[in-house]
Amino acid sequence: MTTTNTTTTTPHEEFTTSAGLRALLRRLHEAGERAWAADPVAAELMRFAAEKYGALARKHGLDPWEAASAAFDVMRTRSARDAHDPWGVVTHAVRITCIAEERAQGLLCSTHQARRPHISAFHDAERISDRETPLPEYHPAFQVTDPEPDTDAAGGDAGNGSGGGGGVQASMSASSAMEDAIALVTMLGWEPATARASVEHICGALAKAGARHTAYENLRRDQYARALLDLPARSWTGLLKALLGNPHPGLAATSAGRGVLLRLLIGETLPVLLRDDDLVLTVCLAAPDRGRK
Repeated sequence: MTTTNTTTTTPHEEFTTSAGLRALLRRLHEAGERAWAADPVAAELMRFAAEKYGALARKHGLDPWEAASAAFDVMRTRSARDAHDPWGVVTHAVRITCIAEERAQGLLCSTHQARRPHISAFHDAERISDRETPLPEYHPAFQVTDPEPDTDAAGGDAGNGSGGGGGVQASMSASSAMEDAIALVTMLGWEPATARASVEHICGALAKAGARHTAYENLRRDQYARALLDLPARSWTGLLKALLGNPHPGLAATSAGRGVLLRLLIGETLPVLLRDDDLVLTVCLAAPDRGRK
């Protein structure tokens, strides 16, 4: 007895070439709207498109089937059916769609809006929590300081409070302020030679920069000076904040923001500075011997 097995085969259409794709798209268009859903060759075409544009989709943070969906939209248009190179038309359209999808995700808008040049020109949306530095520390709108008098005004106010000449007597020269700063640092646990070399270097940089904030930023990045003085990073940063003041805008009008050198120049004395517990603790903890333990 002979048994005959009958198998149903799907006719194969070569759609990987431009001519084959053009013929398939025209056949599906002529077959009607339901052809894409029922035709097995159409399903095979979409699987091929998902594989073909998978790398492009992943490059823009998309799923391969999102690229296949974009290809499906293009393949149903007349421009793809009648094009000399249908795959070229589809590839170009899928690439543009992937770019628009990525921009839409970054801009938190629709893909249609992301395609518009005046919308896509903006940078991606950012959350405040995405930044390592808190917003008030870098945005100009939050950098507001109290209208405190500057160094010259402070000296003038001191003079007015002591009968005209007292301000000049209370204030001191830059060299005297540097010597007192060296004495203060030495009393708080620093070796005399290290204290003198460090304070003199900071004062020299301050004189060249002309502004405490600029000098602080330059010295903070000066790895050569720190290596030359043989100071650990903790000691160097602590000494800069103590002498030049903490650069945070919110501390500009406080003792911590002014720093030892400015406080000496406007008339504060060593006994007054030694009663500042925060300053004493900062300088003591920054001493090189303590920092290396």
